[in-house]
Amino acid sequence: MIATYVLDLFMHRGMLEEGTATDILAEVNSTGKDVKKLLVDYGIITEEDEVYRAAAEELGTDYVDLRRFEPPRALLDLLPAHLARMHGAIPIEVSAEGLHVALLDPLNPQTVEDLRFALGKNIVPIVADETRIEDLINSSYAEEGVGMEAILEGIQLSTPDGTSDSDINAAPIIRYVDLVLFQAVKQRASDIHFEPFEKEFKIRYRVDGALIEMAPPPAHLAVTIISRLKVMANLNIAERRLPQDGRLMKTVGGKPIDMRVSTLPTIYGESVVLRVLDRSSVNLDLENLMFPPWLYDYIIDTVSKPNGIFIVTGPTGAGKTTTLYAALRKINTIDTKLLTVEDPVEYSLEGIQQVPVNEAVGATFAKILRAFLRQDPDRIMVGEMRDKETAQIAIQASLTGHLVLSTLHTNDAPGAVTRLLDMGCEPFLLAATLEAVLAQRLLRTICKTCRTPYEPKEVILTQLGLSPHEIGDKHFYTGEGCQDCGGSGYRGRKGLYELLDMTDPLRDLVAEKAPSIVLKQKAIELGMITLREDGLRNIYEGATTIEEVLKYT
Repeated sequence: MIATYVLDLFMHRGMLEEGTATDILAEVNSTGKDVKKLLVDYGIITEEDEVYRAAAEELGTDYVDLRRFEPPRALLDLLPAHLARMHGAIPIEVSAEGLHVALLDPLNPQTVEDLRFALGKNIVPIVADETRIEDLINSSYAEEGVGMEAILEGIQLSTPDGTSDSDINAAPIIRYVDLVLFQAVKQRASDIHFEPFEKEFKIRYRVDGALIEMAPPPAHLAVTIISRLKVMANLNIAERRLPQDGRLMKTVGGKPIDMRVSTLPTIYGESVVLRVLDRSSVNLDLENLMFPPWLYDYIIDTVSKPNGIFIVTGPTGAGKTTTLYAALRKINTIDTKLLTVEDPVEYSLEGIQQVPVNEAVGATFAKILRAFLRQDPDRIMVGEMRDKETAQIAIQASLTGHLVLSTLHTNDAPGAVTRLLDMGCEPFLLAATLEAVLAQRLLRTICKTCRTPYEPKEVILTQLGLSPHEIGDKHFYTGEGCQDCGGSGYRGRKGLYELLDMTDPLRDLVAEKAPSIVLKQKAIELGMITLREDGLRNIYEGATTIEEVLKYT
């Protein structure tokens, strides 16, 4: 249950003082602890169930203890498996009022409305323990596969040609699109691609940075499915000649998932890509991002400084924003004012003022950043330093006592310094304000279930720049492919890092506008670990493969 809602509820009931609520919220943000457990720890309530009872009273519904409840088969048949999983719901009973359903997110009225529409009957929301609801869904519907083929058959029967936009609100189409989104979130996909071609319509998920193709629907359903997505994102379904951007909110597995939607006209119809913004799948705690201990300590120390500039650099999809969000959460305390300007705001962070860029009305990075300086901030995050004006204001903000966090797109850490100088930043000002540059990549990790040692070919070792003498008795691993990893041999991702710590010798080189290669050589001389060296460390530890390191460094 959402922490801010719970705390507001208990303050409204006179059971919690504002100062204590602020302390609890700060602890939720910094440690990730459950708000219910913290209310017990602080002595506000004696058992966690009191939170559910209070929420039920506030919502005007019932709290039900499900610890000994097992739904009969006849009751489960009233709520199909795909809807139960999609909406995080378990049926409790049937009465004259309708179907009573315990929900993972009882605060979301859209869930109730979606279920009412899908089932054609009144839904009475019930509050219960989230963990028990999840357990009941998993056990009650364990043997029921999600019938993608059955749904497609239903579409074929109800829409013979599948080309009419009037069919976009037909139940089978709604169920099919919901199921595609559900499976994508379940597989931890970061993006969902809907791609029309001349003779086929592909749907692909990006999981751990690689695209995976799912069983395609018939090509003639492309227009209907894409129109359904556009309706969900409040886009103009009649406009098929211009790109459009939108956003949709969908409850998937009982969790509200935010998705950024982009359409692109192609010669065979509109291509649609959904960026899945599932906060639960993106770990926004600095402790859980698997930084090496020395780097974790360095980041904490750097973002705790009163002023300066800290830059994270790397290509798109390297996890730069996640690193900065995690750093911001670490310093998000009651005595600190934090502001961010982003294009767009991807994740909402409690206790932090976040501002989206809107070029159409002139709200650029530079203009918003200028306004920030009049808002008395302590720390500022700039989504990306794109131009000279933004970079110069960031330097000015640092000089006037603010810590600035930002990102750049460069291949390595020293390259970020060269990029800023090329933008027109004054070398001596950059040397005075820049604290550190962290270059990072995200590469796939070997699946732990099917990881196995192997002997790499000599040609691949040569590409890594390794000689037989350097290899010695070191071991190499690969993933054979199994059910857990979907046959890819990889499951999950982790970071590679290269840290440029701006010590005095490096500041002198920056002030002299030294080339990137000179800066890099000096940094290595002073102990900088390069991306390739960090990659080798991960190979020897059995975390990833040679191919992944070669691909990303």
